[in-house]
Amino acid sequence: RGRRRGEGPAPGETGAVRKKWTGRLPIALVFANSYYVGMSNLGMQLVYAGFNAHPDIVCERVFLPPAGAMPRSVESGRPLRDFPVIAFSVAFEQDFVGVVDILVRSGVEPLAAERHADAPVAPGRPLVMAGGVATFINPEPLAPFIDLFVLGEIEPAAPRLLPCLLELRRGAPARSFLRRMAAQVPGCYVPELLRPRYDARGRYAGMEADADVPAPVPVPVAPASHGGGHSVILTPDTEFGAIHLAELGRGCSRGCRFCAAGYVYRPPRRWRPEAIIEAVAARPAGCERVGLIGMEMVRPQALERVAAFLLRQSCALSFSSLRADVLAEKPLRQLLAAGGVKSAAIAPDGPSERLRRVINKGVDADDCLFAAEALVEAGVVNLKMYFMIGLPTEEEDDLREMVDLVRAVQERINPIGRARGRLPEVHLSVNCFVPKAFTPFQFHAMAPVTELKARVAWLRKAFKKFHNLKLVFDHPQNAFFQAMLARGDRRVGQLLPVFARSGRNWRHVCKDHGLKPEEYACRRRGRREPFPWEVVGHGLSRDFLWREYQLALRGVTSAACPYGISPCRRCGVCHD
Repeated sequence: RGRRRGEGPAPGETGAVRKKWTGRLPIALVFANSYYVGMSNLGMQLVYAGFNAHPDIVCERVFLPPAGAMPRSVESGRPLRDFPVIAFSVAFEQDFVGVVDILVRSGVEPLAAERHADAPVAPGRPLVMAGGVATFINPEPLAPFIDLFVLGEIEPAAPRLLPCLLELRRGAPARSFLRRMAAQVPGCYVPELLRPRYDARGRYAGMEADADVPAPVPVPVAPASHGGGHSVILTPDTEFGAIHLAELGRGCSRGCRFCAAGYVYRPPRRWRPEAIIEAVAARPAGCERVGLIGMEMVRPQALERVAAFLLRQSCALSFSSLRADVLAEKPLRQLLAAGGVKSAAIAPDGPSERLRRVINKGVDADDCLFAAEALVEAGVVNLKMYFMIGLPTEEEDDLREMVDLVRAVQERINPIGRARGRLPEVHLSVNCFVPKAFTPFQFHAMAPVTELKARVAWLRKAFKKFHNLKLVFDHPQNAFFQAMLARGDRRVGQLLPVFARSGRNWRHVCKDHGLKPEEYACRRRGRREPFPWEVVGHGLSRDFLWREYQLALRGVTSAACPYGISPCRRCGVCHD
């Protein structure tokens, strides 16, 4: 009968699932970014596999298409409007606009309040869900468009979520279904059932919830006994190419004060070495490149076992970035050398020793120099270094120290390159600090755009005479927009359809609608001020985050999370 456009996996894919729709509940799993970026997201792949493991559900993928194109599923080429259930996987705040854009382009009413009354869901009138790490950091800008947020990790939620979703096939009214989900299933947040309040100045003042609805919404996490997640689909046409990704754990014990993942994934969990090896061994035949996710979590003994397995299997190792101090482990350096890795990244993040104490990074200049030397000796010829500008208490002297560190790195690695006949190239990626919810810096103000632009110009001039160096800067205006979304509320969300439809400059849109972006991005918060994102319940103590913020302002470090080693009541997550 001919082939539907898009039917079957994308070219070069392995592991995609194809199911008939007959008798099953169709769910569109949507990533509000391109296929190139989306298929490299391991969380999305785990959700895809989990949904399709249920015999009565068929899950197909949809990605943000080129401008003007209709969003269609990869597996069958059906338009998004054909699906009765749409589930967005949202990894970044910048994707909030893409979520609304996809709904609008698909002919689906974006506002949840206008999508359906208390009637059964149906194609054209779907139930719209959302999950992913961006939603359990701060879901509120997306709240006007989402019927149901599934907050937290998918593994503890799926056993109760999927049987409930099957009720929709039997014509369950949407609103009564959503109320049951909010009251009975941990991690289910229905924005319609909670209403924000604002004070006389127009600032957020708290949330009112119906009597049977938990507020804040508790976020479940996968237990430490959970097996390691891994790629289920490989395709060469994505950011990481045909690399089999495997988790070493979830979260991070280091406590970097700028990093939301280090707080919203608490408690940090390390997977058993056996589980990691099983995840690596699940790669398809012929796949010899393995990417390990969560290198900061692995214990030396576990790393030694995993490295030995990879060496026996003749696997090449890939990774996005490493903590500089992780390279002190000899098995990892052996694995890098054996795998022929040519590009690698280390992340000092703070430009100076003082700022690395402010952000609680836990690495110093000697760690960075050792890591750079170890990577180049292992065969790396493209060394990436990640830094941030605009950090709390930052001064020009901190930027000078960053220049000195890069110079010292080149002086350390260039002799190794000369001996081999090729000087290594250093790539500097400099991003603007954005204060994130559920971190100690949620109280801090973002640096003004004019100040960030001046620092970018200063660094360009300072590095002008460096050789074998490439500079990449985050655009301050883009970072400022991200900051507005990261600490935004539902009033910010109301403008997302305008951003998506008009294509106008976002600052002009905000001005026309009386919204002040600086109020969200550049205003320092008080210790007791209510925050819209606290509708999410991670169990983190507000007092703990405030104490960490005060330590940061004084440049004082704090100890790493001791989870799994000794009892601790410091941050509040493990009180139970």
